[in-house]
Amino acid sequence: MIRRFLSIILLIWAFGFAWFALLLPQPHDDEKTDAIVVLTGSAGRIERGLALLRRDQSRHLLVSGVDRDVRRGEFAALYRVSPPLMSCCITLGREAIDTRSNAIETARWLRRNRYASVRIITTDWHMRRAQYELSRQIDPSVRIVPDAVRSHPSLTVLFREYHKFALRRIAGLLGI
Repeated sequence: MIRRFLSIILLIWAFGFAWFALLLPQPHDDEKTDAIVVLTGSAGRIERGLALLRRDQSRHLLVSGVDRDVRRGEFAALYRVSPPLMSCCITLGREAIDTRSNAIETARWLRRNRYASVRIITTDWHMRRAQYELSRQIDPSVRIVPDAVRSHPSLTVLFREYHKFALRRIAGLLGI
């Protein structure tokens, strides 16, 4: 009986990992949203968000998880952002240190600005957990558009992220 139960758990885990690793979220099309949120981390995320903002796919951009030492001018110079675009349309969020606090920082910003839709940009392997965390923090009426930046994650990265995602889902089911 116990052996059968453990076998079922192992099969669920294996199929879950295969789903997670083989069907990574993809980039989204050019659908307009009220806001764009980029979660700092891997390469290509900020560039993707800025490209969409410059193509008028949104009115505002939050970069969540920016180091406190990064100045607005440094950010603008590094990413070649014009002063008018920087001042009108880009917010550097400095409160977040992990995915959960990214979601909290983003939810506060969305509420404060009364946005009804948001495009979330993060790496493909990170998207499921980021989207889950954000959905737990925001009003259900806010539409989330996931926009994954493609990467080539190692098996180690996928393995670690799958377990983080699974544990957060279990914790969520338990109300934690």
